[in-house]
Amino acid sequence: MWGIDVIGPISPKASNRHLFILVAIDYFTKWIEAITVASVTAKAVARFLKRDIVAHYGVPATIITDNAKNLNNKIINELCAQFKIQHRNSTMYRPQMNGAVEAANKNVKKIIEKMTVNYKDWQPRIPWFTAWKQSSRSR
Repeated sequence: MWGIDVIGPISPKASNRHLFILVAIDYFTKWIEAITVASVTAKAVARFLKRDIVAHYGVPATIITDNAKNLNNKIINELCAQFKIQHRNSTMYRPQMNGAVEAANKNVKKIIEKMTVNYKDWQPRIPWFTAWKQSSRSR
């Protein structure tokens, strides 16, 4: 089961003009995947799900997202149907239902805030953040 969410817009925008981060977390292992995007379109979310989740970890049984339109739309519904993924939504007034991804977002936001003070080009550092986060987990 993976939770997926969006962070942003981030200021200042990255040198590649990306303003948003798509974040996914595996609820069982707490493994985080994150990519930056210029805008959070249905196609960008579908590409992230296929390339960064399904291609690397296999088809998840379930994904949990909030009710945002860019995470709930025809393209995502068709992708979930194609791979037989159950798509669940956290309730509008209880984002803690998707708590693992919300906690991951909180950590990513803290790191981004620190990075944007020193680096305008924060986007290439996202993979380093996720690698650091994986290695610093309690075992």
